[in-house]
Amino acid sequence: MFPIGQIGLALSRQGRAFERTENSGGTKSTAAAELWYGMRIMKRQISRRAFLGSMAAAPFAAAATPPRSIPVGLELYSVRDDLKKDLMGTVRSVARMGYQCVEFYAPYYDWTIDYARRVRAELDELAIRCYSTHNELKSFTPEGMDKATELNRVLGTRYIVLAHPGAVSGLDGWKRVAETLNQANAAFKPQGFHAGYHNHDAEWKPIDGKKPMELLAAELDKSIMLQLDTGSCLAAGSDPVAWINSNPGRIRSMHIKDWSPQKGYKVLIGEGIAPWKKIIAAAESVGGIEYYLIEQEGSNLSELETVRLCLAAFRKLLA
Repeated sequence: MFPIGQIGLALSRQGRAFERTENSGGTKSTAAAELWYGMRIMKRQISRRAFLGSMAAAPFAAAATPPRSIPVGLELYSVRDDLKKDLMGTVRSVARMGYQCVEFYAPYYDWTIDYARRVRAELDELAIRCYSTHNELKSFTPEGMDKATELNRVLGTRYIVLAHPGAVSGLDGWKRVAETLNQANAAFKPQGFHAGYHNHDAEWKPIDGKKPMELLAAELDKSIMLQLDTGSCLAAGSDPVAWINSNPGRIRSMHIKDWSPQKGYKVLIGEGIAPWKKIIAAAESVGGIEYYLIEQEGSNLSELETVRLCLAAFRKLLA
């Protein structure tokens, strides 16, 4: 049998349903894939010989296809004002732009399970995914992790990410953050999740000669995702490409955010100093990137127009 992910790559974007099934833990047989593809072929009036030939070539086509199946999504903090007014409508607008996944941020924790099911139904209807959520520290405590895992199970995520550790004092404080995440990750694993850590600029500023981000990378279990915020890294004067290269397989998602010395975060993707081509190359060849998340702190445009333009700009960079 061919791995269903290979079939999806070989048979064009119409096969994404198979890839989504694989990512959510299910499998399909080769016969099911052939049936699906055969139906498409009959609609196009292609001969049986062409059908068999295309199936035989599928593994070679998959091998030759560059890894551009990596989803591009949106951290919904980027549209936070619109989200507060109309969550479902905002998610629909984002999906219509072409975003393939979304990341909900900390207020999602206050949802009921029933509301989370409604959100998941909307995501399924739109054929987009939620691979991770952003969380406060309580989601990683014995008192709060049960609700976090229950909500994330409904949403179908892979990673429960610490968005911000709160006030941290000294290197010992950062070691305690790592300890908390390691303990939570051990509890998450049997349930099919991993913890993640999202950096801000403070993690790149040395304390007693050591950057907290370096300490976290050393102390955290290797299965914990290091979600790189490119803008924060740049704002602190660090090199995102060097960071990715020094942490192979651990940068499984990134917040795609630009920054400039003149305007800070108030720039669209491509308007700041981020070396995007090098960042993308490192993420895909070394970092183990599974999905991209565009994040925008704000601009002179509306939230939805801002994220529309950022998606178009990032797509060009990926081309």
